[in-house]
Amino acid sequence: MRLLRSTLVFSALTLVSRVSGYARDMVQAIVFGATGLTDAFVVAYRIPNFLRRIFAEGAFAQAFVPVFSAARQSGDRQALKELLDRIAGTLCAVLLVVTGIGIAAAPGVVAVFAPGYLADSERFEAASDMLRITFPYLFLVSLTALSGSVLNTFQRFALPALTPILHNLAVIAAALWLAPRMQVPVYALAWGVLAAGVIQLLVQVPALLRLGLLPRPRPGFSDPGVRRVLRLMGPAVFSASVAQVNLLVGTAFASLLVAGSQTWLYLADRLLEFPIGMIGVAIGTVLLPTLSRRHAAGDQAAYNAGIDWGVRLVLLLALPATVGLVLLAGPICATLYQHGRFGAHDAQMAALALAAIALGLPGFMLSKVLAPAFFARQDTATPMRAAVIVVAVNLVLVSALVLPLRAAGTPGAHAAIALSTGLGGLLQAALLWTWLRRRGLYRPQRGLGRLLAAMLAGCALMAGLLLAGSAAVGPFGELPPLWRGIHLAWLVAAALAVYAAVVAGAGVRWRHLREPPPASTD
Repeated sequence: MRLLRSTLVFSALTLVSRVSGYARDMVQAIVFGATGLTDAFVVAYRIPNFLRRIFAEGAFAQAFVPVFSAARQSGDRQALKELLDRIAGTLCAVLLVVTGIGIAAAPGVVAVFAPGYLADSERFEAASDMLRITFPYLFLVSLTALSGSVLNTFQRFALPALTPILHNLAVIAAALWLAPRMQVPVYALAWGVLAAGVIQLLVQVPALLRLGLLPRPRPGFSDPGVRRVLRLMGPAVFSASVAQVNLLVGTAFASLLVAGSQTWLYLADRLLEFPIGMIGVAIGTVLLPTLSRRHAAGDQAAYNAGIDWGVRLVLLLALPATVGLVLLAGPICATLYQHGRFGAHDAQMAALALAAIALGLPGFMLSKVLAPAFFARQDTATPMRAAVIVVAVNLVLVSALVLPLRAAGTPGAHAAIALSTGLGGLLQAALLWTWLRRRGLYRPQRGLGRLLAAMLAGCALMAGLLLAGSAAVGPFGELPPLWRGIHLAWLVAAALAVYAAVVAGAGVRWRHLREPPPASTD
């Protein structure tokens, strides 16, 4: 029950964070709309966010947590603190170099990740300027993630889950207060991101002091523990960053399309992050230190049970979320974003991207559970293999779909980028699942097949209700803003009630969400 309780706490706090994130996106859309300059900000924001997946909660965390958990198991607190100091010092040294290069080479970086801007001097210069402002965020947020990984290892999940709220509030404040005072208002978003990094790092300090684990950074490239983390990080860089790599590939291709394409894709991705963060990331964050301890203790039965619990919970929640996002993409985007300078056409384009990328939601979320099963065993090479395959397939798909659509001048060509990313998510989960089964690291426990059948039946009825309800309401974009929200709320509530009733009628109970004990398999 402890895993479920920790996951619910993390999910609840993540819900608050995501709601504030949507408030941030709404403010951004209303104040700035979807223009070439907002596209430039998306590029300047995505590049350090991509590197964040390497140096922060992505590759670094997945390499650090198993090593730090194993050191904690030894019971030597002084050795644990020394390991943390050396890891923090090494991370700081690397980040300072990367950040310095990023600031100095900002125009070249933009040229690589947004080649379409080379023909548009305004967007190119704006993206370069804003990237110089946002790049130091990488340094700050990476140290914040290190602090959060330490707290998670000690079962302190609340503060790391809450810090993104501060990020969102800082950007909102920048959009509403700073932007009107700037010559180029959209630059305020970049300064808000930088301020958010400072705030997020500072609030972690008191919690680390209470644990007696506030790092005193000392470079330690020769330290065995540091070298172990670095060796694990190598393969983990790609496996943890596959979604971000695919987004950057999409960003590059979108720079060749009409202005607004990158903003539409960005907003669709942000909506998808809601269930991924609340469910997939929450479960994966709780599971990684737990599976690491169980593997270190040699308890394979408990290790298998933990994976099975994660898989069941993800499927139970991911499948209805996928149906809802695909079928309600239009109403969601019209309700959340169609205000101010973000018009009906922008909302429709964002909805196309959302419906396409949401098809991959079960894969994205399952990967958050299946990848930690490898990371807990300090195996980062296997997830890397899956990531390499997924990125290669995504690149082929994007090239094959987007370039012909662009040449033909087809509206909504950006949705092909979203679709390619979604299919890549499904492929990644399928590869990880297959390799776990082949190696005998995971065997589904009894009842998973029956549970899946109940979920699919519930999703089918839910889909029918959403289609009928949406048809009865009519075009959401033509409704007053208040009525959009009211109709969306009852559609979501009714769909969830139908799904829950079908699943409950099939015999699924609250106790089935608890961590399953080691048992026989089917």
